[in-house]
Amino acid sequence: MNENIKILTEIAYMISAATFIFGLKMMSKPTTAIKGNIISACGMALAIGVTLLNPIVKTYEWIIIGGLIGTIAGSIAALKVPMTSMPGFVAFFNGTGGLASMLVGWSDFHVNYTRSGYGGYNLENIVLILATYLAMLIGGVTFSGSMIAYAKLEEKMTGKPILFKGQQVVNAIVLGLGILIGIIFFANPNGSIVYPAIILLMILANILGILVTIPIGGADMPVVICLLNSYSGMAACASGFVLNNTVLIVAGALVGASGIILTAIMCKAMNRSLANVLFSGFGSAEGKISTSAHGEVRALTPEDAYYVLEAARSVVFVPGYGMAVAQAQHVVKELADILEKNGADVKFAIHPVAGRMPGHMNVLLAEANVPYDKLLEMDDVNPIIDTVDVCIVVGANDVVNPAAREDPNSSIYGMPIINVDYAKTCLVLKRSLASGFSGVDNPLFFKENTRMIFGDAKQTLTGIINQFKDAME
Repeated sequence: MNENIKILTEIAYMISAATFIFGLKMMSKPTTAIKGNIISACGMALAIGVTLLNPIVKTYEWIIIGGLIGTIAGSIAALKVPMTSMPGFVAFFNGTGGLASMLVGWSDFHVNYTRSGYGGYNLENIVLILATYLAMLIGGVTFSGSMIAYAKLEEKMTGKPILFKGQQVVNAIVLGLGILIGIIFFANPNGSIVYPAIILLMILANILGILVTIPIGGADMPVVICLLNSYSGMAACASGFVLNNTVLIVAGALVGASGIILTAIMCKAMNRSLANVLFSGFGSAEGKISTSAHGEVRALTPEDAYYVLEAARSVVFVPGYGMAVAQAQHVVKELADILEKNGADVKFAIHPVAGRMPGHMNVLLAEANVPYDKLLEMDDVNPIIDTVDVCIVVGANDVVNPAAREDPNSSIYGMPIINVDYAKTCLVLKRSLASGFSGVDNPLFFKENTRMIFGDAKQTLTGIINQFKDAME
């Protein structure tokens, strides 16, 4: 009977792994992303179900309690957490995955150590020792690093880089000690000093996660979330080897690989190396702020903006984090529909690192039922931007900052941006002239063709919409 269950489990794991791969492939396109997510979720449900048939499971009480707690917490978060907080909670949940991997590694180590289960250096034992070590190390880094990312994104701590003298030396020492413990563990896994050394390893891993995340500025959070997501996948993959669980190995490898690829894409979108993101303390150096952000501000009221838009034949919306804060995606969609009825060609330009997580703006606009074919990537919209009558910047800042193109003294110089200042008219919806998350001033506000509309973006857009409705009556 046990042999039959084992065969059934392996077949189910293969099916689950296939659903993860197909689901991930489908999530690469907006039109099939929802189906891909559902297919992957079904595969995970299948994997969990057959895992519970394993003869090693003797009692289900704690499993049921844990499942209920997780289900309730996840459901509440999915229903109650606003879109503005979604990047922070993505980081938070990512951290819990790292914590789970670390605890799996520790649990398996505890069982084997107390029973003197580590035998000779055959291939199986070597893989087990190495996987246990990596699960605890990477899992700890992922957990604490993700919690710091969560705190920065939710503004529970400063979003600016936190730097101190000798920081890289301290990081190197902590990492060196972690590697030394790994060598001790591998050399004598049943040794008397190994257990306290493993406890120290988990402490050091969490300290390292904090140390490598606090120097990263808020503007780099999309990159950091991708990287931490990759870490959680690698930790889960290591846990799969610890537990000899095929589907966990496959799922972890997929998450780890996709996270690294997305991290590379984010870095390319910012024209920066990963090392620069992790170690530069972006936005902290006072001497690297743009000095060209001065001039006369030309402000408009929503009533004035109506006349500009009523005559426009082509309009491009450029959303940013301010749109998420104002929850303005639905009124953006409503205004876009009105402009189209008025004869304008309407598009949406999406910068890869707009918002606080990859795809943040895409998710918001999808929530408002904006058609996918109206979403243009930065490289598609920039070649035609000079033909656009009006660009409406809704809460974006760093991703439209001309200092990245014009000012060699700016800390964001060289970062690809959406060239909204090349449009015939640029309307910027913003609460104030404050700098973006990077702390860099924006000369766009003072351009000849820029008009600022100060206030809450949702209220501003509602005011413009009302002007159109009044004119139609």
